[in-house]
Amino acid sequence: PVPTALAQVDREKIYQWINELSSPETRENALLELSKKRESVPDLAPMLWHSFGTIAALLQEIVNIYPSINPPTLTAHQSNRVCNALALLQCVASHPETRSAFLAAHIPLFLYPFLHTVSKTRPFEYLRLTSLGVIGALVKTDEQEVINFLLTTEIIPLCLRIMESGSELSKTVATFILQKILLDDTGLAYICQTYERFSHVAMILGKMVLQLSKEPSARLLKHVVRCYLRLSDNPRAREALRQCLPDQLKDTTFAQVLKDDTTTKRWLAQLVKNLQEGQVTDPRGIPLPLNNPLLSPPTTPTRWEGRGNLRRKQLRFYCRLGIDSLNAELHWRKKARYSS
Repeated sequence: PVPTALAQVDREKIYQWINELSSPETRENALLELSKKRESVPDLAPMLWHSFGTIAALLQEIVNIYPSINPPTLTAHQSNRVCNALALLQCVASHPETRSAFLAAHIPLFLYPFLHTVSKTRPFEYLRLTSLGVIGALVKTDEQEVINFLLTTEIIPLCLRIMESGSELSKTVATFILQKILLDDTGLAYICQTYERFSHVAMILGKMVLQLSKEPSARLLKHVVRCYLRLSDNPRAREALRQCLPDQLKDTTFAQVLKDDTTTKRWLAQLVKNLQEGQVTDPRGIPLPLNNPLLSPPTTPTRWEGRGNLRRKQLRFYCRLGIDSLNAELHWRKKARYSS
């Protein structure tokens, strides 16, 4: 009876804090207390979603931060407060009863401006990491609905940007999100459908391998190797990777980092094996060039690209995988608007 009474008191406090979210005067403390309790209250997500005005209050907290993004004036106090709101949204995104409604309301799009930020200060880094955590909670479920939603948005180029220039922890979460998208058959086919998409992903992964050879991180390397291994499951991407896979993944550069990580070592060995199998060579054993659209610039514009974009793609082809990140993002956004 005593534990039950205590549990009832706690639930009464939960109800009180949820009600206090609707009032600007009491919201900050309620955000803090609820974010602390989100792991210990299994049905907190449905309570938040179905209570009057709660999600609107959380979105208001997010929108209120937008003016502090550009110019970047976000303070530690502002960052902590909005991250408490994001933690509650992550709770809603994780719960099976509220996930579909969360996606149907397109709530993840409210977080994308935070992922666009580039400031290296701690408040911004914490904001980006917490926002990535919400997307990570979605993809962790391995549901087709989540992948289909994300492919209609600009999440891939946003993750690639963070993978290129974020902190180690942010890079790890962003790479995990890309890995989960690739592990889905629809996501793999989407990324390997055009030269533009594949080359952007391959370029960023290649840069990460080079950076990891200088500043090793076993956790981040594990996700990078898994992304490469999954790409090698696609025939066209596999042929392209034979020409652009970083040498550091072929030699013993990471032997010391992976000495105790049998899973990543197995993935890396499988990746090398995949790239060796089925390779077409001439009588001297030299690989023959194949007509692979992932390694060749397109000769005609696709339905969502004008000839100006086609020309830029051709120019970038001669730089191989060194494409301009901003232009690449513009192409991804066009695809998101006009995807069939």
